[in-house]
Amino acid sequence: MKRVASYIFTLLLCVLCLVACTEDQGVIFPDWPNSGNTDTDDDKDSDDGDSDDKKEDEGGDDDNQGSDNGGETGNGDYPNTSWAVGELDWVFDMNNLPEIHIEISQNEWNDLLKAYDKDNNTNTYVHCDVEYKSKGETHNFVDAGLRLRGNTSRRRPEGNGGEMHITDNTDWHHCHFMINLRKYQKDDAHELHNVRKLHLKWHKDDRAYCRELYCYDLFRRFGIWTAPYSSYCRLWIHVEGDSEPAYYGIYEQIEAIDDKFVKKRKELFGDHKHNLWKCRWGADLNYNNIGHADICFDDDSGANHTYELKSNTENFSAAKAQLIEFTKNVTQRTGQDFHDWIASVCDVRLLLRTYAVNVVVGMWDDYWNNKNNYYIYFNSSDKNNYKFFFIPFDYDNTLGTSLNCGVQSDSGRHDPLNWGNTDESPLIGKLLKYEDYYNIYVEALNELIDPANDLFYYQHSINRITGWHAMIRDYVVNDTEEDCEIKDRPAGWGNIYDYRILDAGSSMNFFKVKAESIPKR
Repeated sequence: MKRVASYIFTLLLCVLCLVACTEDQGVIFPDWPNSGNTDTDDDKDSDDGDSDDKKEDEGGDDDNQGSDNGGETGNGDYPNTSWAVGELDWVFDMNNLPEIHIEISQNEWNDLLKAYDKDNNTNTYVHCDVEYKSKGETHNFVDAGLRLRGNTSRRRPEGNGGEMHITDNTDWHHCHFMINLRKYQKDDAHELHNVRKLHLKWHKDDRAYCRELYCYDLFRRFGIWTAPYSSYCRLWIHVEGDSEPAYYGIYEQIEAIDDKFVKKRKELFGDHKHNLWKCRWGADLNYNNIGHADICFDDDSGANHTYELKSNTENFSAAKAQLIEFTKNVTQRTGQDFHDWIASVCDVRLLLRTYAVNVVVGMWDDYWNNKNNYYIYFNSSDKNNYKFFFIPFDYDNTLGTSLNCGVQSDSGRHDPLNWGNTDESPLIGKLLKYEDYYNIYVEALNELIDPANDLFYYQHSINRITGWHAMIRDYVVNDTEEDCEIKDRPAGWGNIYDYRILDAGSSMNFFKVKAESIPKR
């Protein structure tokens, strides 16, 4: 019996050695670890500029819903997202229209205006109360935080500058807000179905009231679990002393990308306590340029750094060294060495399927073409031993809204295989040089446009958007007197104004034009 067992063991060992020596260039999918850290969860609940909210309450993983499912595969090749049921799916429901009512004292509102006048990139929070109504439930949050948000789109919510609030005679303006329910009161009562922050975004430059929401919805439908959740909402702001609240109209509510975002998905990320970077214009992941890049941690100054560390900021030096080493490997590795290395540190299939969605929706202001608008997460602080994740972000300039930018002049017709300048932003273009990675990407593009799938196909998309419009149309008119009508038009400043998304018969229907640009399998 011992001799038989020894023979079987030797045979298995030979098979394993044979497999290990095989030189076929197949896709290498790494083993995704379970979370290696079990210490207390001192989340740095720090989204864009919230670094003063870094110390969270200590305790266990009470917000880790459905963690037993972890990274298991659910339906087909898509990850199991049952962890989101009851929290993210309750808050961010595209078939529901919640109401958000903000109550704020005149002094606090004036403090917000003063902060903007002093610095239009201000991250200053003010105190407010929030009432959230949805699905028959009413949630009241006393002493929450409110601030302005946005980069080039940040605006003053009242007047033109200098003047304070004018009671009952206010010149209201649409602008982006962030509500942080736990900014000042860090307890479970200041959470909305385990959600602590809501990014409230007006439909700037999108007269069709759907572009960004459509994109995030498509990511979810396509199984891209790294994309934030989003949905519609209605917004009111009542400044103390006004006889009536100001109705701001239809807004987007978007999940904040911060430590909490990562922690909710920690079984999929593999760990949740490491390096989350926000990447703005110039973030090309090119080692040849990294020495001149503005790399910093979130210091709550309102400055827009090219690479800004949003979490684990006390270990900034190590995080920066890791980022630089990553760009060195992306830029300098070639051939089979690059092919195997990138597969060892990244879920290549997830990354390329993410980018397929990015390209079909015509996201030109992105990493590959414009070195802009994304997050990345490293699930370890080790300089060389980590998993890298790409997190899509900011999709309002899509579905035909575009500019002459980078290598592009037409986001509908531009070649998906050469979406940007690979010499400048190397990551995606280098991946597509390998046949197996190329096939993943092209297969994903074709899956998205396939009429059999309820994804990007024009009629399915039109039906989806039309249904959303039926839900919001009666509530678009608002007290800012801005954007009071839904129109099937791209932004007026764009380079191609003829694109349409709801006219199935138009030769410039964006969904049809884009589908024609997709390379066949």
